[in-house]
Amino acid sequence: MGATPHAAPAGASDIPSVERLLGSAADLVAQYGRSRVLDVLRELLADLRRQALQGELAADALRDGKLIEQARSRLSEADRPRLRAVFNLTGTVLHTNLGRALLPDAAIQAVVQAMQAPANLEFDLSTGRRGDRDDLIDDLLCELTGAEAATVVNNNAAAVLLMLNALGNRREVVVSRGELVEIGGAFRIPDIMQRAGARLVEVGTTNRTHLADYEQAIGPRTAMLMKVHCSNYEVTGFTKSVDVGQVAEAARRHGLPTAVDLGSGTLLDLTRWGLPQEATVRETIEAGADIVTFSGDKLLGGPQAGLLVGRADLIKKIKKNPLKRALRVGKLTLAALEPVLALYRSPELLAQRLTTLRLLTRPMADMQTQAQGLQPTLQQALGAAYTVGAEPLFSQIGSGALPVDQLPSYGLAVRHAGAGRPGRALQKLESRLRALPRPVVGRIAHDTLWLDLRCLEARDESAFVAQLQRLNG
Repeated sequence: MGATPHAAPAGASDIPSVERLLGSAADLVAQYGRSRVLDVLRELLADLRRQALQGELAADALRDGKLIEQARSRLSEADRPRLRAVFNLTGTVLHTNLGRALLPDAAIQAVVQAMQAPANLEFDLSTGRRGDRDDLIDDLLCELTGAEAATVVNNNAAAVLLMLNALGNRREVVVSRGELVEIGGAFRIPDIMQRAGARLVEVGTTNRTHLADYEQAIGPRTAMLMKVHCSNYEVTGFTKSVDVGQVAEAARRHGLPTAVDLGSGTLLDLTRWGLPQEATVRETIEAGADIVTFSGDKLLGGPQAGLLVGRADLIKKIKKNPLKRALRVGKLTLAALEPVLALYRSPELLAQRLTTLRLLTRPMADMQTQAQGLQPTLQQALGAAYTVGAEPLFSQIGSGALPVDQLPSYGLAVRHAGAGRPGRALQKLESRLRALPRPVVGRIAHDTLWLDLRCLEARDESAFVAQLQRLNG
């Protein structure tokens, strides 16, 4: 028998009219609207005409049903949110690129309510007059930190910028060279200080700064002494730094305030939950700091925000600065922040109710059991090309919090079992995981794709397993 001849390609004249297709797309019109469906159909038919002119258009591609489904696919893809939920299996709990802290249920409910109904954002219900949005959270912040007053802006970088501009504009701010940090997004303390209008006065060296260095730098143009948390790194070895109390005492002798940028910031001693020690905001205030800035979406476990607490006269001056309005937060941030702060009133319940702390303190045995349960399912989904093991590994807190400390964890270790370069095969698998309906984000190191299970809670496990079958083939 002879070979079956290939069907002749379709021509431009064979392409159906947009009116005919529109008549068959009633469900799409009901869902997306006539004008939008019409635009997509026109784009689709234009693509078909280009294929026809190049002699590459198959007649089978012109069936009305197939064209309608292509239009449906294009409309659905265009409507897919850019901001999508992912599975964070990187081992970094406060992952900046993945949104940092997850909000607890109380905060989520408060945000939903704030979106659905008008709220007293700047309305004093007791007097019926205009209020201050900071009043919604400043009492709580003062209660939890021991500060006299508080205010909030959209992130900690904004808090530092506002504080420097309000208190140090056209004057000098003294900072140790060992604390001139750069964190993510090329945020550098010297650059922020310049934008704020303050003049940086560096003292000491990269690894050693003494109290005398601060005192010798004080002059008639000095606005404040400042200390900065060393986010994302730690200087070790032959080092010397001056603690907040000593700096504050020196500042007071000269009638100057002391500012401390704590970066992550925490309200309670983390060692009570077996986590590494980190100075709390209250401890920093009690040590003598006059202004403390810290983040809302790191160790605090709340929404993105920059919190400023300290002396009432300084906070008042900061709030009067014109930049405060430009950097203020909206009702959704405040709605989320208040219930998060309220959780800290019951510290014995915090590890269950605050999502960030719950993830940081997950028992090793729970993660090991989870990994051993998931291992056969993932192995079956990947087939013989890969080996999957349930193995111990290390997580990290992330976002500059305790940068050199690691948390014992457990997860899935995926290795290439075939011939060829393992790195390329693992990169392809990583790409396939990121292409799942709910993308899975892990990390590749030492010829292994690591899927750390610290952030995969039980309520999300079934959704994770359900989509693994898509990896077959």
